[in-house]
Amino acid sequence: MSECRATDISRTPEEWELGKKRSELATLEGELAQRELELTTLQSELYAFEARYLRVVGSHYAELDELEAQIAEAQARLSPRDDKLQEQASQARTQAQESARTVGDRPEPGQPDTFQPSEHLKKVYRDLAKRIHPDLTTDEQERARRQRLMAEANGAYAAGDEARLQAILHAWETSPEAIKGEGIGVELVRVIRKIAQVEERLRVIAAEMAAWRASDLHQLKVKVEVAEDEGRNLLVEMAHSVDEQIVTARNRLAKITGKRTDILRIY
Repeated sequence: MSECRATDISRTPEEWELGKKRSELATLEGELAQRELELTTLQSELYAFEARYLRVVGSHYAELDELEAQIAEAQARLSPRDDKLQEQASQARTQAQESARTVGDRPEPGQPDTFQPSEHLKKVYRDLAKRIHPDLTTDEQERARRQRLMAEANGAYAAGDEARLQAILHAWETSPEAIKGEGIGVELVRVIRKIAQVEERLRVIAAEMAAWRASDLHQLKVKVEVAEDEGRNLLVEMAHSVDEQIVTARNRLAKITGKRTDILRIY
């Protein structure tokens, strides 16, 4: 006990301050790792839900948009001097192309359309984030290196690839860059700047989380989950509703062109 007190008394004001700041930084590092985990998890959940939406509903909307484009183009051909109809046809075709492109970018069949990371995977990600997060350095070159690794870690986490996360962590801990020389004065300034960087990143994460949760995609996901709790499949219901609009659009196109519209479905 006396030795501990003697050691405490012998510490300089700078050493005391450095100890306080390191403790503050350690707390913030833990919070940052948790918030990064929450943000990446939310993004991954929404990307997976978007894939599910495109698979179940998006392809139907793409077919409807294609029919609407054909209707607009047929009307434009009947009135070639009507600038308004020509513009409507152009806009409808652009919308149809965008819908087809969006559906074409959806993940391959067989890929999961939900994201449910295990608690162990979350822990590995948090441990890694505490070590490699870009906001834990004040050196720009080092920051860029960490940003690349963090992006790789985010991708591995989204894919549920624990082995890849472990490999990134091992490579980091055994790299020459992991060994740093430090002096009290310089280290104090470095820690203070790290704290400022972490606090700023926490503010950015909070804003990004709020934006994601306010997005139309997230709102739809919540509605789908509420419907599932009630024993309903809202996405299938939406697809059926679009199919009714497709039938109506086919009939409209047939009246304009005088031809059958048994076109192939896009999906």
